Amino acid sequence: MAAARLSGTENRLVSLPLSRIRVIMKSSPEVSSINQDALFLTAKATELFVQYLATYSYKHGRGKEKNALTYTDLSHTAEECETFQFLADILPKKILASKYLKMLEKEKRDGEVREDDDEGQEEEDEDEAVGDSVGS
Repeated sequence: MAAARLSGTENRLVSLPLSRIRVIMKSSPEVSSINQDALFLTAKATELFVQYLATYSYKHGRGKEKNALTYTDLSHTAEECETFQFLADILPKKILASKYLKMLEKEKRDGEVREDDDEGQEEEDEDEAVGDSVGS
């Protein structure tokens, strides 16, 4: 049914390029062939999802003030809304490179401090074990 409608170029029911969606779907090793109806439904569902994400982000972001949807609105939605939290890794909040470098340095220092603490704790444990065996 949908395959017949897809052949007409005048009445396009989907905006996304079906050939691209087909390529993405075939990139999965489990997929060998793709039914036209499945392709159409995947394209339509993707369009509706993107539309919902954009609308929600616009309504709950600062986009209304500027009459525009920004990346910040999308990343805020991905982080704050439970429905879209699976996108948090794909739409992370933007940070300046200098802040990122400082974060990396801090993590590196914290990691070194933890390693030193772990080594010190191991030495104390060994000293206690030796002291216990000597005292026995």
